[in-house]
Amino acid sequence: MDFSLSEEQRDLRAAAADFARGELDRDLEARDADSTFSRDAWRACARFGIQGLPIPKELGGGGADILTTVLVMEGLGYGCHDNGLIFSLNAQMWSLELPLVKFGTDAQKQAYLPGLIAGELIGVHAVTEPESGSDAFSMRTRVERDNDCYVITGTKQYITNAPIADVVLVFAAHPDRSKTAGISAFLVETDTPGFSVSRHLEKMGLRTSPMAELVLDECRIPEQNRVGPEGAGMAIFNSAMAWERSCILAGALGAMQRQLETCVEYARERRQFGQPIGKFQAVADKVADMYLRLEAARLLIYQAAWLGQQGSAVAAAAAAKLFTSEAWIASSLDAVQIHGAYGYMRESGIERDLRDAVASTIYSGTSEIQRVILSGMLGL
Repeated sequence: MDFSLSEEQRDLRAAAADFARGELDRDLEARDADSTFSRDAWRACARFGIQGLPIPKELGGGGADILTTVLVMEGLGYGCHDNGLIFSLNAQMWSLELPLVKFGTDAQKQAYLPGLIAGELIGVHAVTEPESGSDAFSMRTRVERDNDCYVITGTKQYITNAPIADVVLVFAAHPDRSKTAGISAFLVETDTPGFSVSRHLEKMGLRTSPMAELVLDECRIPEQNRVGPEGAGMAIFNSAMAWERSCILAGALGAMQRQLETCVEYARERRQFGQPIGKFQAVADKVADMYLRLEAARLLIYQAAWLGQQGSAVAAAAAAKLFTSEAWIASSLDAVQIHGAYGYMRESGIERDLRDAVASTIYSGTSEIQRVILSGMLGL
């Protein structure tokens, strides 16, 4: 079993960290306070090649394998303190771009992928509704066929990138079909008549990643904008979730590495009772726990990415998502505690990672859902 990375992979991870450190944190404290998304940072990421990383070269992307993409996102998370930006990038890459690559027609790929990769377009998918979160089959957004168009009506809630999106992959149910085979997916441009952003949402963390509710009021969508065959919506959604759960927290690995290094440095320099606080066992234990969580999370995410490339990684993806999300919160709490009152202050930036980490146990399937997946695969 070979755990080594290639020189190219290590160089790419380091290059991403250097790029992020120099380009992506400008005015972050103010943007976090005001919930402001940075288009300049988004375009800078596109110039660096982030949005196109996992897209095949023949479609204009970087052609990187998934593990290499994870490593680059890890480097991005290490160098960039703007976890909201990284979250928005992940939302587009895994929930819109890869479904287009796998299920889209040639015309759909040509229409949307170049702009998404270049940072000229922003997109995401829309599944969650007021009455349909973990139970995606209960969605109430309806779609009906009308000659060569589809008419979609419904409301989507907690949609990342919604206020800034140009195209949304909308999932809707056919009212006359079974739940399992009655959901389809459609590419909806946000200037479509009947489509609107109804309410911007203020969040505890990830505040630089905009979120809103979407309303579709008899939106007429041409047949050529359906992704995959009718009834393939859940297959498309599950495919996107498998990649998203495997990879979306790669940036958290970088953030946890940065947290660890910051805490070690502080524990060496901060003195109380005549010695560095790192000499006190209570503080040293927290640092050791942070290291253990980081290394375990890294192995789980790398494994999920590698297994995904080989075929299926449902259990590995659920395990990686579950463990890393909860580890990130625990290590963020430890980082605040090690820094004491200063860590609790907004000016430190320490508390921002904690606010950002909390959401990771909710998005892309809650921790409870990941445990249901794992226990079900164990026969329970």
